[in-house]
Amino acid sequence: MISKLVVAFLLGGMVVSSFSAESERKTQRPNVIVILTDDQGHGDLGFHGNPKIRTPNIDKLAGESVRCEYFYVCPVCAPTRASLMTGRYNYRTGVVDTFLGRALMHPDETTLAEMFAAVGYRTGIFGKWHLGDNFPMRPMDQGFQESLILRGGGIGQPSDPPGGESYFDPILQHNGEQTKTKGYCSDVFSDAAMQFITDNRDKPFLVWLAFNAPHTPLQVPDNYYQPYKKTSLAPGEFPVRGHPLPAESNQDVTAKVYGMISNIDDNVGRLLAKLDTLKLAENTIVIFLTDNGPQQARYNSGMLERKGSVHDGGIRVPFFVRWTGKLTGGRKIDRIAAHIDLTPTLLEACQVPKPAEVNLDGKSLWPLLKGEQIGWPDRTLYFQWHRGDEPELYRAFAARSQGYKLVQPLGANSKPPGAPAFKLYDMSHDPLELHDIASDHADIVREMREGYVQWFNDVGRARGFAPPRIHLGAPQENPTTLTRQDWRGPKASWGADGIGYWEVDITHSGAYEIGLRFAALRAAGTAHLSLGGVKQEKELAKGATTCRFHSVSVRSGPGRLETWIVASQESTGVQFVEVKRLD
Repeated sequence: MISKLVVAFLLGGMVVSSFSAESERKTQRPNVIVILTDDQGHGDLGFHGNPKIRTPNIDKLAGESVRCEYFYVCPVCAPTRASLMTGRYNYRTGVVDTFLGRALMHPDETTLAEMFAAVGYRTGIFGKWHLGDNFPMRPMDQGFQESLILRGGGIGQPSDPPGGESYFDPILQHNGEQTKTKGYCSDVFSDAAMQFITDNRDKPFLVWLAFNAPHTPLQVPDNYYQPYKKTSLAPGEFPVRGHPLPAESNQDVTAKVYGMISNIDDNVGRLLAKLDTLKLAENTIVIFLTDNGPQQARYNSGMLERKGSVHDGGIRVPFFVRWTGKLTGGRKIDRIAAHIDLTPTLLEACQVPKPAEVNLDGKSLWPLLKGEQIGWPDRTLYFQWHRGDEPELYRAFAARSQGYKLVQPLGANSKPPGAPAFKLYDMSHDPLELHDIASDHADIVREMREGYVQWFNDVGRARGFAPPRIHLGAPQENPTTLTRQDWRGPKASWGADGIGYWEVDITHSGAYEIGLRFAALRAAGTAHLSLGGVKQEKELAKGATTCRFHSVSVRSGPGRLETWIVASQESTGVQFVEVKRLD
């Protein structure tokens, strides 16, 4: 029998080329698609026993996948994303919170995208990044060769470009350029991801599809909202298990959330169908997870609390892994796992080497996903989140081992009064955290508390929590637009009366033009600017909304940019600052 290679040689170069492309596709590293949703809880899936929500495509994906039953993330989004991207606890990366400059990841962190790009992967992110809007912290600076993203933590926040506050026809950032798009945001991101897959089907690719839905504001196409609006979503309609739902709930809010999730589900179905059409399913790892628990009170699989809490309702999420033909679907893993495990798992699955200088906190789950019978030593995973520029010992944290969970749940939004009170749960017999057994097991409490203290000191020791600096004047981003998302200071906020500053690094000495945008003045006033030791003022007329400082001469180096408006003896902050290097 004549081999295919001989036939190809006899028939000419075109056949050789075609056969080689097909052969290469079968032997290359697998493609990877990570699907990440925003504020979708464990109970927001039909697969998890929700009788009201329509998620047939994700449910089917779950049935075809290996599922980690106890997969944990941070209580809020940016910290989770930092750990997913790096395989490291978010405190090591500089990300401690979601806004006011606390969601900036240090650019010297090595991301999953950078590691995959180094071995030839095409890398694309579509949706929410939330780890820095400016150079050198954008996804395009951190290993993603194609990016279509929203700014800040979500559409409808102060980081939006003017006029870009809607989920419909959003203004997005395409490879660093502001772009007006058409359509509903989740559809726009899915379309871009599918186009990227189509364009790179003959190369290994990494796709990070990070929906900003169902995060607020709850904007949803009417055809997805109305079916749920017409359905009873009262607490009595849902299974009774674990912690009960509130006696009353906002069914309209739930209808909007469920509509946003059903839209995501349809997009997941379109994406998986595209893989089938392109004959890529058997060489593509597909992962689905969410970034934290639900924001609003609704069915959450009977778990305690929701987003923002270190109880399981805030940090336990779905985690499904499908690799058709390579992983046996329909299996469950009962070992605890977390966000820090995603990067090492994908590195092993795709045979991508870890850079020698990168130190990972996570552990590869690949042997468990393959069903190998191996020893799996117990470990303890740690989670902490609260507002503020720096983490504080014992404030709003959890330590989770395979058998137990130690929790100090207070202080997420304000410091708890008095000494910390610890709760302990036997997770092997009480996975819904119904019974606090701390008073009966002082020895376990002490051991897990000491482990937490060691972890807390370790993750903050290397670099501390000084924020990364936004670069001004760099050729990679000129001009640079600064927003309230990343300003800092004791009076910084998203409110109308907020005043803050930006920690920056001026990359080149020389002349800069600095433009301000602010709410219309109700009286004449004065604009103030301070940057790199230079201070300037400019008079403003009543009704003014913009101001521009021309040819501000500054020296290179780290500094602080401050701008504010004084009118009627009141000081207010600006909404946007644009900094452009002129020479």
